[in-house]
Amino acid sequence: MHLAKFPRTHLAHLPTPLEPMPRLSKELNVDLWIKRDDCTGLSTGGNKTRKLEFLMAEAEASGADMVMTQGATQSNHARQTAAAAAKLGMDCHILLEDRTGYNNANYNTNGNVLLDHLHGASTEKFPGGHDMIEEMNKAAEQKRAEARNVYVIPGGGSNATGALGYVNCAFEMLSQANDMKLKIDRVVHATGSSGTQAGLVTGLCAMNANIPLLGIGTRAPQPKQEQMVYDLALKTAEKLGCAGVVKREDVMANTDYVGEGYGLPTESGVEAIEMFAALEGILLDPVYSAKGAAGLIDLARKGHFASDRRVVFLHTGGAVGLFGYDFAFEAQRRWSSA
Repeated sequence: MHLAKFPRTHLAHLPTPLEPMPRLSKELNVDLWIKRDDCTGLSTGGNKTRKLEFLMAEAEASGADMVMTQGATQSNHARQTAAAAAKLGMDCHILLEDRTGYNNANYNTNGNVLLDHLHGASTEKFPGGHDMIEEMNKAAEQKRAEARNVYVIPGGGSNATGALGYVNCAFEMLSQANDMKLKIDRVVHATGSSGTQAGLVTGLCAMNANIPLLGIGTRAPQPKQEQMVYDLALKTAEKLGCAGVVKREDVMANTDYVGEGYGLPTESGVEAIEMFAALEGILLDPVYSAKGAAGLIDLARKGHFASDRRVVFLHTGGAVGLFGYDFAFEAQRRWSSA
């Protein structure tokens, strides 16, 4: 795949580390490694920075002076978009939807929200249940009527352009594994708006890597989640010039760990946060990476991964969101090494 033919603005610290997790491996009796996309560097890092390298390049090419996007209150994507806009000298406007109903002050003003504003973004808040795509289209038209050149980025940066960032990640990860003589048997990660998984599966299939990819869902039921990923993977492959490389059976999602809903912490997710922090010094976030890790941990405990198999957990970042979810850790600890 010749990604250099697509406009790209370099924002991330790449390549991100691919490293073992020996203490967690011992705890779960599985050879676990981690791809550290929490270390992409832009405003505490995270997976959206890879997508924004291609999206912001399109924005620059279009002559945009403002980017606009939408997400939940504690959106990691919104924070990284605000940071990218600040770095490139563009204005940023963010539409935030309340998808949890939390009235907690830290949730509504700290964490990602604090950083949105520190990066100079303007925000407006909507109650849950709004058609956020329509709201963003209306907001963009209003800004254009004020003579602003607005580039609209979909929620999560999840379109075929954004997914190129994770096609590139698939290439990067396989190159690292080859250089390290490291055979990868499975990749697991949190999947939500679908761009990360769609890009990864497209890249892995295009390289004929034969590495199964499992997305642990954070929002939608399994049929919907898999269909969203598959549809976007088809568009991404077509954009790359390798239409048909992704088959329906290549797209796998497990949505057993969503809990009561998107953005609502789960006991297994909090346990995963505590385990990664205590055993590996790695911070997860309650919305995405913790639920992905909760799935990884539970499947390992149930013997889903053979002890002689190597599993890579792709860490999508977002730990700054912990400061908006401090209330989730007020109860007794869910996990202890004792």
